[in-house]
Amino acid sequence: MATFLYRLGRFSFRKRHVVALFWVALLALAGAGAAGAPAAGNSSFSIPGTEAQKAFDLLDERFPGASADGATARVVFKAPDGQKMTDPGNKAAVQETVDELSGGAEVAQVSDPYQGGGVSQDGTIAYASVTYKVPGMELEETSREALQAAAEDARDSGLTVEIGGDALQAVPETGSAEIIGIGVAAVVLVITLGSLLAAGLPLLTAIVGVGIGVATITALASTLDLGSTTSILASMIGLAVGIDYALFVVSRYRAELAEGREREEAAGRAVGTAGSAVVFAGLTVVIALVGLSVVNIPMLTKMGVAAAGTVAVAVLIALTLIPAVLGYAGRRVRPAGEKSKLLGGGRAKDKADRPNMGTRWASFVVRRPLAVLLLGIVGLGAAAVPAGSLELGLPDDGSQPTSTTQRRAYDLLSDGFGPGFNGPLVVVVDAQGSDDPQAVFRQAGDEIKALDNVVNVAPAAPNKAGDTATIAVIPDAKPSSVATEDLVHDIRAAGAGIKDDTGADVLVTGATAMNIDVSQKLNDALVPYLVLVVGLAFLLLIVVFRSILVPLKAALGFLLSVLAALGAVVAVYQWGWLSGLMGVEETGPIMSMMPIFMVGVVFGLAMDYEVFLVTRIREAHVHGEKPSQAVVTGFRYSARVVTAAAVIMIAVFSGFIGSSDSMVKMIGFGLAIAVLFDAFVVRMTLVPAVLALLGAKAWWLPKWLDRALPNVDVEGESLAVHDRAADKDDEDKELVRA
Repeated sequence: MATFLYRLGRFSFRKRHVVALFWVALLALAGAGAAGAPAAGNSSFSIPGTEAQKAFDLLDERFPGASADGATARVVFKAPDGQKMTDPGNKAAVQETVDELSGGAEVAQVSDPYQGGGVSQDGTIAYASVTYKVPGMELEETSREALQAAAEDARDSGLTVEIGGDALQAVPETGSAEIIGIGVAAVVLVITLGSLLAAGLPLLTAIVGVGIGVATITALASTLDLGSTTSILASMIGLAVGIDYALFVVSRYRAELAEGREREEAAGRAVGTAGSAVVFAGLTVVIALVGLSVVNIPMLTKMGVAAAGTVAVAVLIALTLIPAVLGYAGRRVRPAGEKSKLLGGGRAKDKADRPNMGTRWASFVVRRPLAVLLLGIVGLGAAAVPAGSLELGLPDDGSQPTSTTQRRAYDLLSDGFGPGFNGPLVVVVDAQGSDDPQAVFRQAGDEIKALDNVVNVAPAAPNKAGDTATIAVIPDAKPSSVATEDLVHDIRAAGAGIKDDTGADVLVTGATAMNIDVSQKLNDALVPYLVLVVGLAFLLLIVVFRSILVPLKAALGFLLSVLAALGAVVAVYQWGWLSGLMGVEETGPIMSMMPIFMVGVVFGLAMDYEVFLVTRIREAHVHGEKPSQAVVTGFRYSARVVTAAAVIMIAVFSGFIGSSDSMVKMIGFGLAIAVLFDAFVVRMTLVPAVLALLGAKAWWLPKWLDRALPNVDVEGESLAVHDRAADKDDEDKELVRA
């Protein structure tokens, strides 16, 4: 592989105009497709194989035209102090709003608060439910504007009016903090590479890669039902790995220049060595992201595949566009150790022979490996303690900032009708084939009323055929509570008894039941996903490192870092530690897909640093150095760059903490803290400690397996052989001339 990539790097450097034109054309093509495509909405959500989804599909079949998957909105009214919603003036204002909303082209129906029990007991709060004919992602902007205009008209009459539901869901904003993250990355690159131009190359190429990836996602969003969150997460991961991969190639290029090689040769060798590590690091990220499909939640699968595509583009850009732009830069990109005049280049070096920080740190660790190893494990273990209290759920309007109308509507409904009113359960009774469907409906309603944590059970609402009915159940607790989850399980247990008695199916659905089923499905998929992803990556790393113990150590270190990161997420978003600093206005259960998403992404990123760091150590070992000295040598050449790459990734991920979307905010924090733990505690501390303790045994591989494995030559040994052959030819020529 090293030889192929070496040739690719030299080709890209030499044919820079062709390579650059190709990527610019690809960016323009993707941009044109995105410009002409419909805007991304909120991806439809389905969870195949769950009871909630089965009930949802049954509603579509038995209640045609009911728009079971249509967008919904709750317009919540609050009377001025000292007044009631039943006062004639307030009642007239509400009625006018209902009439105004009913005229919408996409509106299926609007409930009247005064006819459907939509007024609170104290008379101060009322609500009207609006159901649309189309899902939220397909709702026209004119319908949203009409909804907001109707609410504004009601406010003019003196009422407090807020709107909840998914009809007003907007594309999440990441905020200015994302720009700050890129700014931090730029500063780190300048310090690391010692040149403004060299620092700009990774940023430029990463932005090109993310632009291609996000534009492609935008162009295909409507066709493939990709939500707006998909492109945000793809840009988050693509930008971070794009900068890192480019940084490693540029850094190796400068190191090759420092050894006296010509620029085209240096570009080829940089791609042949660092590029090999980029390929395998990118492959582990892609495996982890595509592996999310095993969960069988379409939205999660699409997010993973889209992000994996952006990572693949970042790898290809690092292998081709980076050497091309290095060709354009020419002598303005200086050898390692030299700085531009603007940054102090040309000054005398007072401490030219002083070991760098990476060398000093690695020397310290290899002298005291056991103490360092124990301290690191204890520290990560302490950070992981909160993960034992992990509670899972999905965000609803209650997790929105208090500045949003959705959150204010949620709070008003909780005040007027109880916290469970925001998460009603829909019980679907399928009595098709029963001798007396009405008796089955009554029995189901009576048994549900007898359960704990039930505030209200509405009368059964049969379909036209009279064989299926829906029963609305209002829990006593808020949607994300354990009590509500227990109630869903209790209703399903009661439904099993009804089925035994009557043969009728009793199914529970609704947003709350969907969330509970998603959490359970994700929990059930976590172990198989871990086995699949870690197993495939373990095999890949055996090929890369030609060792059993090094990949095993990498996997165990990853488990430590991801558990510590989950502990930090629980401490902030569930317990409320430092919540003000992180902009968390409402603590609660952790997003259901957070653990499995973190496992996938963090594993891929953790293997990035493992590959980049350990390949340098193995390279030194292969070239004849003793194990402990190889560790120090590897750190001398790679620690600075790995540290910079980690800081850049942390900065980029941290930028997304400022997002208006609670899911993006939590993922940004989780990935940032995970990279912090994995890069600085696991890879930079535990890895050298373990390698020092293992010594030469770290690189043990059974002979039969060594013969069976393909030689991918990540360390560039074939290039070293090429060097020796070239030197021998030069010597022979000298002898002939002599």
